Amino acid sequence: MKAETGLISRQLGQFAAGLRWEDVPGTVRSRARYLILDAVGCALAAKRFDFATRSLEGIAELAGPGERAVIGHGLRLPLRDAVLANAILAHGLDYDDTHSEGVVHLTVSAFPTALGVAAQCDAPLRDLLAAYIVAVEAGARIAAVARGGFHKAGFHPTGLVGAFACALAAGRLYALDAAQLAHAQGIALSTASGSLEFLEDGAWTKRFHPGWAGVGGIVAAAMARHGFVGPQAAYEGRFGLYASHLGPRAECDYSRAAAGLGEVWETMNVALKPFPACHLAHAFADAAIALRGAGLDPADVDGVTALVPEEIVPIVCEPAAAKRRPANHYDAQFSLPYIVAASLVRGKFGLAELDEAALADPQVLALAAKVRYEIDPGSGFPRHYSGEVVVRTADGRERRHREQVNRGSADRPLADAEIEDKFMQNAACAVTRQRAYEIQEAVLRLPDNSSTRELERALGAA
Repeated sequence: MKAETGLISRQLGQFAAGLRWEDVPGTVRSRARYLILDAVGCALAAKRFDFATRSLEGIAELAGPGERAVIGHGLRLPLRDAVLANAILAHGLDYDDTHSEGVVHLTVSAFPTALGVAAQCDAPLRDLLAAYIVAVEAGARIAAVARGGFHKAGFHPTGLVGAFACALAAGRLYALDAAQLAHAQGIALSTASGSLEFLEDGAWTKRFHPGWAGVGGIVAAAMARHGFVGPQAAYEGRFGLYASHLGPRAECDYSRAAAGLGEVWETMNVALKPFPACHLAHAFADAAIALRGAGLDPADVDGVTALVPEEIVPIVCEPAAAKRRPANHYDAQFSLPYIVAASLVRGKFGLAELDEAALADPQVLALAAKVRYEIDPGSGFPRHYSGEVVVRTADGRERRHREQVNRGSADRPLADAEIEDKFMQNAACAVTRQRAYEIQEAVLRLPDNSSTRELERALGAA
């Protein structure tokens, strides 16, 4: 590609600056609202968890008075602090959506950023939605270029990629032109961050990544707006995103960076989660639940083998000893042995399977100790997060169930009614059913020309 016209930051900047709302198909607009509804529900469900309280206490200690709302808390903070708080709430339960090919959570950084900046600018709702869609479209492609390489190198793409996506969302709302948006992405290169070290001990830092991406993106856009200069080859440069985080010999597919912009809508390829756990483990939860539903008695299980994509082993399978006995509920969300065992014992996997009593259940832990893994030669990863569970019973029989296409993915999507039902269940953790319904109506049905502040008021009420 030619340096003058082909740099990724310039192509994405041109798309972000030039996208017209009337050019966004109705199906994409509707999908955006449902993805946002799902994230809002996750944020509300987080309200009763300790990490939410501690996060807000830390943020509020540093923040002064502000005008931007924190979802479900009746609290107002300055713009960047509210974005950080809302993103932590939306991502904290690991119940939020994933772009499967990019293996990246986008809504939890893109929506808090677009909500906060659009409300700050008193922009109409259509501007918020357009900025959100820009962030998802760009972020999905930026992540897909790496072909799963960020995880292999120990980086969390939600934090890394989110900073660039949020710079584009904020920049569009600030009315930056294409050249300024290219600078914003270059500046974001120095704010993007996200380590996978939390996998080693169940630390809380993953929850922080999308919010910091939003903060970094807003700062990058504001600096570019006032003429601050960022490097132009933010992605493909000698020290750009891919070389610095994947190494100079990384096998990147640069053709994905701007492929089909404005024609192929990656927003439609975002997968929603039916379970509050790492998306890579969902097929195994469904497989275990299906086996239990078919009459398998957990007491009869002698051993379990999970057939897994090789790429997910470091995330949900290793270190094996720690995964079989998770130290806390966040650890459990990234433990394939625990998720399989709890699903076999309880016939379901929801937020209740992450409370202290569930984590200490001797039957679940005994079964988790029997779960092993093997590499699946028929995996559909990364397009589909395939999984198979093979159970050996004490009398020598073998029972197995396979989920080649994970439920909730683009090729097996949750219906709108299922998304609404998930939202209502999550919202019930924090608000009355009437308030939950009012929030749902605001997200799904406020007119495009409504003020974003009207949506913000609906979301921010305690």
